Amino acid sequence: MDVRRARERYWGGDPAAGIETWHAFSFGPHYDPDNLRFGALIACNEEHLAPGAGFDEHPHSHTEIVTWVVEGELTHRDSTGRETVVRPGDVQRLSAASGVRHVERNAGGRPLTFLQMWLAPLEPGGDPCYEVVRGTADSTPYALPEAGALLHVRRLSAGERTAVPDAAYAYVHVVRGGVRLDGEELGPGDAARITDAKDVEAVAVSPAAELLLWEMRGV
Repeated sequence: MDVRRARERYWGGDPAAGIETWHAFSFGPHYDPDNLRFGALIACNEEHLAPGAGFDEHPHSHTEIVTWVVEGELTHRDSTGRETVVRPGDVQRLSAASGVRHVERNAGGRPLTFLQMWLAPLEPGGDPCYEVVRGTADSTPYALPEAGALLHVRRLSAGERTAVPDAAYAYVHVVRGGVRLDGEELGPGDAARITDAKDVEAVAVSPAAELLLWEMRGV
C-alpha cells in the first residue's frame, strides 16, 4: 500500500481567474515519470472554481473522464450536444473516445469543488458518449467496462467499516472526514494505492467520512 498525502499533490490553476487545482498524478508542467498512472487511473484532480469561473472549451481524446461533485454545482457542455448541471451525489462520465470538446463552469452563486478522474481505456478510438447517473447509491458501484474499472462510493459514520474491493489495483481517495486503512490514518485529499488488494478494510475515525474506491483489473 502506497499512501499519498493531500499536501504532496501538484498545485495548479489560475487564482486570478478563480481556479485552483490539486493533481495526484503527473500533470502538465509537473512531469514525474514515476507517477504517471496507477492501474487504469491516470489523473485524480481536485478542482476548486469560484462563482463564474470555469474552463473554456478544450479537447480530450482516448480518455474516460469521471466527475464527482463535492459541493456546489458543475455546468457541463460538450460537442456531443449535451448540457447538464451535475450536483453532489451524481456521477458524470464523458467518454472522449476519438475526440470530444467540452466546457466546465461554475454558473452558480457559491464555490464549487469537484473531483475529476481520468482513466485510460482498454481500446482507443470509438465514438464519444456521455451520461450522468443521479444520486448514486452507496451500495451500487458505477461500472466502467471501457477501462476495466468499477467506482464504489462509501459514506461511513464513526466506527463504521467498509471493505476495500479485492482487486489487482485498488485506489482509495478520501473526499471528506477521516479513515484508518491498514494502520494508516487518512484525511481529506489523502489517497492510498493498493496493489493486489485482499481483505483490506477502511474504518471511519470521524463522525462522517466519504470515500471513492476504484476497483481496477490488471493492465
